[in-house]
Amino acid sequence: MTGDDAAARLRAAGSVFAEDEATLIREAADGDDARLEAMLARRIAGDPLEQVVGWVAFAGLRIPVAPGMFVPRRRTELVARLASAAAPPDGVVVDLCCGVGAIAVAVAAARPDVTVVAADVDPAAVALAAASLAPYRASSLVSDVDAALRHLDGTVDVLAACPPYVPTAAIPLMPREARDHEPRRALDGGPDGARLQRAVLAASSRLLRPGGTVVVETSEALIGLTAEAAADEGLVVRVERDEELGAVVVVGRR
Repeated sequence: MTGDDAAARLRAAGSVFAEDEATLIREAADGDDARLEAMLARRIAGDPLEQVVGWVAFAGLRIPVAPGMFVPRRRTELVARLASAAAPPDGVVVDLCCGVGAIAVAVAAARPDVTVVAADVDPAAVALAAASLAPYRASSLVSDVDAALRHLDGTVDVLAACPPYVPTAAIPLMPREARDHEPRRALDGGPDGARLQRAVLAASSRLLRPGGTVVVETSEALIGLTAEAAADEGLVVRVERDEELGAVVVVGRR
């Protein structure tokens, strides 16, 4: 099958970037026509491109993803960038709600001097994160927020997180790729969207050392709730944005 044929099929299925997607799928198929056909069929059926090709571009890296897993968004690069900048030499950075470990991998790649720990409640996601983190000075573990991280209490320099922050009632309004192909627990932030953000910020009060920093992704709609939750934990709060990425985060300093 030629690239033009693949692009034509993707375009007919509604892909806006059919040529680019066809190129990526053909590259991932690596000359295997049967695999190429199966991958095209999945994409045409609505599977996220990243789950089809097996990776997502993030902070200049290729982060492996798998079917049924949350696909890291490019806007989350702001969290990784701020966490990398905030970490002192030989510091400790924790990525909570890590999913496949995109933030953790990006920080570990940018700051080889720091110790990075990634944690998530999903064992399958943690296993994938572990494989991605293996080349770095980093580790991962299964944990319900910080339940398995109490040995780090008071020692963490930077806590970074992109917790689920979509209000429950808004999940049916999300793009089909997300609501049909990503785990609901990776999307659902509770009735007001801030339930997991509050849990992460509460964990920061236990994990961070004095002067430590927490970086939490949020949305323009939730920014007031996120900032309020950070202030409730006694943190000095500021808001950071990246217009190009469409990203907004709350940064708290202990």
